[in-house]
Formats: sequence, C-alpha cells, structure tokens
Amino acid sequence: MKFRLLALLALMPIAAFADDAVLSSGDTAWMLVATAFVMLMTPAGLALFYGGMTRSKNVLNTMGMSLIAFAVGTLVWVVAGYSIAFGDGDMFGTGKLLLAGITDQSLSGTIPELLFVAFQGTFAAIAVAIASGSMIERVKFSTFTIFSALWILVVYAPVTHWAWGGGETLNFGEMDFAGGTVVHINAGVAGFVVAMLLGKRKDYGKSALKPFSPVLTVLGAALLWFGWFGFNAGSEVAADGVAGNAFLVTNVAASLGVIGWLIVEYMFYKKATLVGGASGAVAGLVAITPASGSAGVVGAIIIGLVGGIIGFLAVSKMKKWFKVDDSLDAFWVHGMVGIWGSIATAIFIAPYLMADDYNMGAQLVAQFKAIGLTIVYSGIMTAVVYFIASILTGGGRVSEETEQMGLDEAVHGEKSINL
Repeated sequence: MKFRLLALLALMPIAAFADDAVLSSGDTAWMLVATAFVMLMTPAGLALFYGGMTRSKNVLNTMGMSLIAFAVGTLVWVVAGYSIAFGDGDMFGTGKLLLAGITDQSLSGTIPELLFVAFQGTFAAIAVAIASGSMIERVKFSTFTIFSALWILVVYAPVTHWAWGGGETLNFGEMDFAGGTVVHINAGVAGFVVAMLLGKRKDYGKSALKPFSPVLTVLGAALLWFGWFGFNAGSEVAADGVAGNAFLVTNVAASLGVIGWLIVEYMFYKKATLVGGASGAVAGLVAITPASGSAGVVGAIIIGLVGGIIGFLAVSKMKKWFKVDDSLDAFWVHGMVGIWGSIATAIFIAPYLMADDYNMGAQLVAQFKAIGLTIVYSGIMTAVVYFIASILTGGGRVSEETEQMGLDEAVHGEKSINL
C-alpha cells in the first residue's frame, strides 16, 4: 500500500508553493521541444539561408556569424541579458545577474524558469544573427563578435523588457505575441544602421553578386520554417489551444508568403525563382510572428500573402531608393515586413480570441508607438554599440585586400568547398 501511494505521488505534477504555481509536465515537455526548435533556427537554418545567398568566397564567414551569434548570445544572456529583460524594474530589469535566485524549483508560469531562460535566450541569439545579414562580406569577424554581445545587452534586452518583461513606462500595450518589434523590427533596423556605417562593398553595383548556392538557401528556409513552430507556438509558454492556433497560422502565413512573393516576382520578371520562394516563406513567417497568438486562418492568409508581396517589393524596388548595401536584405525582409506584421496584428484578430472590449483604433495607436520606439531606440543605440565595437577592434571594416580575397580564406583560413 505504501509503495502504491509513493508511485501515485511520483506521477502527480510537481507543485511550487510560491503563489500557488504548479509545474505542468505537459507544458514543460512542449517547451523543451520548442526551445530546441528555435535553437535549430540560428546555427543551422539562418546559417544555411544566409550562407547560400552570399558569394562563394564568404560562405563560411557568413555562416560563422550565425554560429558565433548563438554562442556569444547564449553567454551574455545568462550572465546579464535575462536580468535586464526579465528582472525587476521599470526601464531596465535587475536582480538576476548570472541567474541569481533562480533554482530548479523556480517557476515561470507552469514551466521551470531555467527553461524559460533558455527559450528566451534563443530569441536574443537569432535577433543579432538576423542583423548580420546586412553587414556580411565586409565587417570584421572580431567586430561582429563584440557587437553581438553589446547589442544584446544594450539594445535587445531593454526592448524585450519594455514589451514582455514588466517595464511599464515604455510599454504601450502593444500586441507582440512572438517578437514582431522585439526581434524582427529591432534586428532589421540594427542591420540597416550598421550597413550604412560600414559603407558599400567595393564591387556593389559594379558586377553581379551571385549567390553561392540557392540549394542551401532553400534548405535553410525550410529549417527556419520548421523552427518557427517553436518560435511562435512556443511563445504561448503552454501546450494549449492558443499554441495550437499559433502553430497553424504560422504554417498558413509562411505558405502564403511563398505564393505572394512568387506571384509578384513572376509579374515583374516572368520568372519564379527558388531564392524568391524561400525569401517569401521567411517574409510570411516574419509577418505572422506578432499576430500568431491572435490571428485566425483568414487573417493568416492575408498577413502572409501581403507579407510576401511587401518583401518582394521592398527588396526589388524600395531598396534601390535608399542606396544602402544591405547585403542580404535583413532590413527589407525583417524590418519592413515586421512593421506590416505589427500593424496587421491589430487588424486581423480571430473572433474567438478577441476581447469583448477590444478597440482597434486604440490598439493601432499602441502598435505605432511601439514600432516608433523600437526604430528610434534601436537605430541610435545600435550606432553607439557599433562604434564601440569598431574602436575595440581597430576599425569595423576589413581591408580591401581581405575583401577582395574573401573572408573565408583571409580570416578563417578555410574554403567552403575544397576541390
């Protein structure tokens, strides 16, 4: 009898007596999987997506930026980033340096807080890795490494705190379920600013800068698509109906992003490219990210389709007006489409997820305030962080000789393919 009682107790959820919170084994299991999904997005998905679009002499360097962003991002996140983002405080969080006070019994909702730390850390890492796409082929690897650490602490973590971490003064009540402003607009603006400060590549606009391997880009997009299920559905931090909704609309919007991009690409150029289709998938995913916890299928169709169209027009048309060498279009696909997604979040809410007192006008104002704050803060502080990283590394740009040779051999002593 005693043995049976102990066995039954072992099968029961673990209770955390503080605030009557109870650990859910189902939520925890899902979040373990979701965190692993999002981890796959940076050193695998994004690395392949970006690596396939760069030139052959810079493939390894480009992929290496995603790798180092994840490694450095993980370190600074557990040291101080999580504390700034989710610690106590209004403008900036404090009190959790090196995860002080967090034990294996600490809970965040119904999951271990240590798991929540790991999940949110993958977001920080991919944000700065996304920004790397704007500066590849001419930024020093050492500069980017230091930039990654500082940017997560100075830019990403504060913006996260205002949106999700309890910062009241600069929380405008925006709806950002999984990172429209926090990740995509933030990273897109950061990449654009650094691209301006670095200047154009020497042969930009003078010769065709052909991608190394569209095959890798499509494979990378597929891995990003897969990982995004953890990114969006995992942001519910529970295995419930909202997570299921986020999972479904993520898939729908990505599919419509592909369709939207390819339709307008064919209309303009009479070709439907695979790189375009892969980029459309990412555009659809970016667009649905802030709305994934509130949009229904109809909303996802519209958000994803328009996201793919905006992504194509931004890359093929708008980019030419600004004359900034955003190497892999991080601002145009993540920043511009992220702005659309944030605005659309206030418009396309499923009836079954809409509050009775919902006011679309007021919500749109909140969305625009958050977008504006993110653009201004990220733009200014990214420039400051870049100048610091540049000074610490003797200039942020590689030499002309290194750029001409290619960063793979000059910096890493390797080639992407050894024939």
